[in-house]
Amino acid sequence: MKIWANSGDSHYMEPKDLYDALPPELAARMPRSVKSADGTTETIYVDGKSFERPLPRIGIVKGKNGRTLSEALRAPGDRDFEVRRSDLDHEGIWAEVIYPSVGLWNSMITDPVLAREAVKVINDWCASVQQESIRHVMPAQISPLDVGDGVAEVQRAAGLGLKAVGLPSGTPPGIPDFNRPYWEPLWDAMDETGMVIAVHTGNTGEDPVHFHGPGAGPMNYVWASYPGMTMAGFMVASGVLDRHPNLKLLISEAGASWVPFLGDRLNEAYRQHSEFVKDRLSRLPKEILFDQVYASFQHDESAIPALTAMGYRNVVWGSDYPHLEGTFGHTQKTLHELFDDQPDDVRYRITQGSFLDLFPHVGSPPREGLE
Repeated sequence: MKIWANSGDSHYMEPKDLYDALPPELAARMPRSVKSADGTTETIYVDGKSFERPLPRIGIVKGKNGRTLSEALRAPGDRDFEVRRSDLDHEGIWAEVIYPSVGLWNSMITDPVLAREAVKVINDWCASVQQESIRHVMPAQISPLDVGDGVAEVQRAAGLGLKAVGLPSGTPPGIPDFNRPYWEPLWDAMDETGMVIAVHTGNTGEDPVHFHGPGAGPMNYVWASYPGMTMAGFMVASGVLDRHPNLKLLISEAGASWVPFLGDRLNEAYRQHSEFVKDRLSRLPKEILFDQVYASFQHDESAIPALTAMGYRNVVWGSDYPHLEGTFGHTQKTLHELFDDQPDDVRYRITQGSFLDLFPHVGSPPREGLE
């Protein structure tokens, strides 16, 4: 029996001509990836900055058609959304939150004009994709450099029919952090428009390589999850979510078992270290966290006990389509391994219910698709 699921973490590959609508001097500074001749590294260029990162070893194998093996194994619908929907039907995925790929580095832009104009182009395209099917939830992007620009784009994006706003987990240097009162108009605008805050792990606006030497590879991957956790904690502890009880925050691809831990530590601070706590909340932090923060995972064995043993109900599954480390090609195998031993209500809550809390408009897969 096919298990149908919604994905709280998927990606699109940006069209190669996405930024052609921008003036050439601006388009040239948008994020782009350049792979080394030997296929072992890629360099990301954005707004006059760059950083290099290693590519998977599999990426250096050449196929007969000249494509690298990593390209050959990439899901065929990475840019073609009609093909993508066919892939989803085969894999058993109904709806997705679809983040950028190279565009995750847009948060490294430091020019307010470039940021303001670029997000308009991106969001217009995202709206056109979302209009093709309710299955595609395309988070809008906004400039994290100016609250006025951010508010204006939230309102414009809502008018385009977009349902979420993708934010980096931190602001650029010199810009007030998201827990500061400076950003209150943005939270007001997102609350008024019903937008979900969507944060993808690793989207920090910084070079993702923090460690070097033995063990650096897995530790850089682990470290990428921390900023999203920190943002969730600050959104709770600073009172942002408490003041906006209808606002919801999705942290994607960082697992889910950290949420109960974070809730316990925040409660400990409020109860046992109250002399250091200046911000007062109407509820305990853990209650706010469990109520308004959602977290997506792919394969993590600890994510299900976060719900069944620790009472955290806002667990969302994600496929990471079309990325190589995702579940494409073995989605049903993964879902059955995770949920065959779970009660129906647990399986439904994680595979569909939590997602529908955030985006009820996507509905459920057609009954005939459940066979």
